[in-house]
Amino acid sequence: MAYPELERCIEVVKALRHPQTGCPWDLEQTHQSLLKYLIEESYEFVEAVEEKNPSLMEEEIGDVLFQVLLHTTIGDEKKLFSLETAAKVLADKLIRRHPHVFQTKDLKLTSEQVLENWQKIKIEEKGETKYAINEKYLHAPALESSYKIGKKSTSVNFDWANYQQVLMKVEEEWQEVKEELPPTGQYNKERVQEEIGDLLFSVAQLARHLDFNPEECLRMANKKFIKRFNQVEDMVNSMGKKIQETPQEELEELWVRVKKK
Repeated sequence: MAYPELERCIEVVKALRHPQTGCPWDLEQTHQSLLKYLIEESYEFVEAVEEKNPSLMEEEIGDVLFQVLLHTTIGDEKKLFSLETAAKVLADKLIRRHPHVFQTKDLKLTSEQVLENWQKIKIEEKGETKYAINEKYLHAPALESSYKIGKKSTSVNFDWANYQQVLMKVEEEWQEVKEELPPTGQYNKERVQEEIGDLLFSVAQLARHLDFNPEECLRMANKKFIKRFNQVEDMVNSMGKKIQETPQEELEELWVRVKKK
């Protein structure tokens, strides 16, 4: 099976990284400097999927592929790994963890059973961790990490019994934030940061207990804010004004009008 365009793309990335004739920006990049772009491009693909836009999905997954090719090219340059070795590791892992497809041919399994088998095989390969929760749960956006940590805590019976108990915890953490913010306006930044973190973690667990993913909840809230803000700006522009020159009180009135719609 030939993939001429994929091969051309690989050669393009190698040309961008050529020590003598490559692009200065691409040559400056490292695994560390590229991480933010990998995350950014992944989220842009997520947005394209949510918009159900196939052409945009194609473009954005291509941008994700570019990041993958940059990382594997850098790995190859340093003799650490390459696209070929990464593909081999992935293919081998997929075959090992799908014995119902590649060995037993047991296609009657449910998706839940497949996930259970995947976890069992993973534990056999890597061994069980001491406390079941470790740093791997930090390899995601913070709210998503909180959600995953909470789900794992449930599996070892370390969780609140119901959402009412979590709601009480949220209220408790909110009170602790307020206690760190006196009327004088002077506060300990480290303490406030810690308490806000505790509050956000508790809110993430409340969302989980209500069968919501907090990351998705916040994404929806962000999109809603952007939509309403753009409507406010349109209203300001229709009045012949600029939003940056409009008093806050007037903007708040327009926001309320948009919200009521």
